[in-house]
Amino acid sequence: MRPHQQESHEHHMVDKYTDVLTRYSAAPSMEETQAAIEKILTEKMPLYNTPEVKKLLFHCIDLTTLKCTDSERSVMQFTQRVNNFAEAYPSLPNVAAICVYPNMAEIVHSTLEVENVNIACVSGGFPSSQTFTEVKVAETSMAVHLGADEIDIVIHVGNFLEGNYPELCEEIQELKEACGDKHLKVILETGVLGTTENIKKASILAMYSGADFIKTSTGKEAIGATPEAAYIMCQAIKEYHAQTGRKVGFKPAGGINSATDALKYYTIVKEVLGEEWLNNELFRLGTSRVANLLLSDIVGEDVKFF
Repeated sequence: MRPHQQESHEHHMVDKYTDVLTRYSAAPSMEETQAAIEKILTEKMPLYNTPEVKKLLFHCIDLTTLKCTDSERSVMQFTQRVNNFAEAYPSLPNVAAICVYPNMAEIVHSTLEVENVNIACVSGGFPSSQTFTEVKVAETSMAVHLGADEIDIVIHVGNFLEGNYPELCEEIQELKEACGDKHLKVILETGVLGTTENIKKASILAMYSGADFIKTSTGKEAIGATPEAAYIMCQAIKEYHAQTGRKVGFKPAGGINSATDALKYYTIVKEVLGEEWLNNELFRLGTSRVANLLLSDIVGEDVKFF
């Protein structure tokens, strides 16, 4: 391509993604967002503090181990606890998925005996997303080949902040393609995006590029999930659904440390997106810590099962 052709091609591409963003309303300010959240949580959250809601929240957990100390043996034991849960608590729904590094997909696949628990893998140069697109595609394809049902990737935050939307979006599209019919969860790393406007834009671009879920954080940055980010992302999902008819899921992750935290996200999803999103096909929680806390609340005694 000659230089001037290249320029016009790039200009056309930038227009395409910038044009998509113009179809959506501007994000509310941080102050407006906080006021809306305070109202929702004060008025509605006490109503949802019930055993039924806690059972649903437990059923929406992506039970996660992403440590540098993970080994085949530790991941096998981790998976075995999910198997054992079905026997220990036959009346309770199990977690939604087990989330691991891609090289552990095979061990989870061979150890997992219970039905309806998915295998999720982080991929694409997680958690920084700073590697070659070819490497991200290979890693994603290998994870799917070894048994992953879901892939969690991180957007290239640097490209987003620079306004390089074509490169950002085309990479997500390639990774979605590498997933085949498996679900792609796209992590926005909202804690470093800085503004409500950025969170809204990143949400729209990720969904436009094929995300089946948008997720707040990797849990590896100082700021993880926040109610503010959740509110903006759910508003974006709602608007995207109104425009396209496509339902995209929502997953808060990173820093969800208590049953109350989990309940906050349930309340925001319920009030912004409605009942249709309150199932583990469209709502997930990225946390392992809260599994025991929710379980303790449900059964009425202190449990350390996971």
